[in-house]
Amino acid sequence: MAVTTQKSTEYTNATATPIVKADTTGDKGKLRTLAFTHDQDGAGDANSTVTLGKLPAGKVKIIGGLSRFYCNWVTSSQTMDIGWEAYTDLNGDTVAADVDGMVDGLDVDSVGYFSMEGNTAATRLLGGNHTFESRDGVVIKALAIGALVDGDDLSGVITYIVD
Repeated sequence: MAVTTQKSTEYTNATATPIVKADTTGDKGKLRTLAFTHDQDGAGDANSTVTLGKLPAGKVKIIGGLSRFYCNWVTSSQTMDIGWEAYTDLNGDTVAADVDGMVDGLDVDSVGYFSMEGNTAATRLLGGNHTFESRDGVVIKALAIGALVDGDDLSGVITYIVD
């Protein structure tokens, strides 16, 4: 083998002639947050959902490692999925809902703080981030795999980049 000296795709584009400009989610975008707080009102069966919020329209990149939440879902062996509702992309096509598109089967049976960095291979390949391109925004939801108890808490912040 030999020693190699290589560049990231983004640096290659930035130093090309002519320069290939990155979109704002990749360079010089604005960091924004979407806060959420939820206190479960009454018991909820397995597969109950909590809508966390709606991302704005356009190209938005969630920074999973900076998106954190506190969870106090007290049912033993509780796990959580985080994903999105169906939405319309920039071409007018429908993108299917994916209940675990960001986080799949996160073990939350111990009260604590968690990251939305993601645990799917596809999300990890993207640095724990997820990019959406939508006409009307994207609704982000948490899904309780087990039952929810009255008073279960979920609160945190989704951090994202947008123009």
